[in-house]
Amino acid sequence: MCRNIRPLHNFAPPATHEEAHDAALQYVRKISGYTKPSQANAEAFDRAVAAVTDATVRLLDELVTTTPPKDREEEAAKRRARSAQRYAA
Repeated sequence: MCRNIRPLHNFAPPATHEEAHDAALQYVRKISGYTKPSQANAEAFDRAVAAVTDATVRLLDELVTTTPPKDREEEAAKRRARSAQRYAA
């Protein structure tokens, strides 16, 4: 899985449509191999991003959990600490 795609479930505040779109865009870029598709492929690329965004939003709306939501800032701090440790060498 692409490292840039972050978990979106069970966060306070909940993930936005924009975050779902960004994750969908990263996913479609990864599997298509295109960062920016050619004009011939742009329509199919955009349809795929829209479909994955819709599926992502629907999935997030339907998921159920009993654990308390994670704090976005706390999780971001953990990611930054792991990144600093990884790139310190």
